[in-house]
Amino acid sequence: MNDPNHISIIKNLTKRVIKNIRKLVIGKKLNRMIAYQKEKLDNAICFFAIEHRRLSQKPLTQTYLYKYLAFLDFDMMEETGVPALDLEYKAMERGPVPIPLYNERHNKKTDLYEFKEQEGNIFTIEPKGTPNLDYFSDMEKEKMVALVHKYAKRYSRTNEICEDSHKQILAWKRAFSQKKDSIIDNKLQFGGDILSKKEQDLTRAEENYLTYMVLKSTSKCR
Repeated sequence: MNDPNHISIIKNLTKRVIKNIRKLVIGKKLNRMIAYQKEKLDNAICFFAIEHRRLSQKPLTQTYLYKYLAFLDFDMMEETGVPALDLEYKAMERGPVPIPLYNERHNKKTDLYEFKEQEGNIFTIEPKGTPNLDYFSDMEKEKMVALVHKYAKRYSRTNEICEDSHKQILAWKRAFSQKKDSIIDNKLQFGGDILSKKEQDLTRAEENYLTYMVLKSTSKCR
């Protein structure tokens, strides 16, 4: 039982089992995300619109919304390897901007919220329903609550959340420095080039992200 070779084999098998379990877990998360991606986004927007107004006594503007969503996506990806919403972002001057919402802001309207254009090309988001947070994990819900409590204050200005997005969202910083208004490659949120790292050098989140991307590309091919 104390044979070094035997112990080594058991350790290797254990590592493989753990990796396979993690892949199954990520696969389930991915299937759930793809199936309910629109629902997650709509409910996240409704939540931020309601809570931002409640805490700040001011309507949620598009700038705040874009940063809330970006922080939620990139923070969750950095911590777990799986983005909460998996939106595509552009590296614009004031921080990451979700392309689908930005392009549709002039007529974006759902059962849960509505974009309304104000003077000066400013858009506010008006909630129209009650968000269903069952679509989110406990960690995602905690992150959403923490974000609004940090930035939705009566005296706060958009400069604060924009500056924080510049400092904390590494993927935006790297993409913006390479080319302004370019599409952000999510993996830039991880330091260095994770594609060239040896397997033993990958963090848990980096390994989960690579697994997630493989599963995602496989699901698109079906």
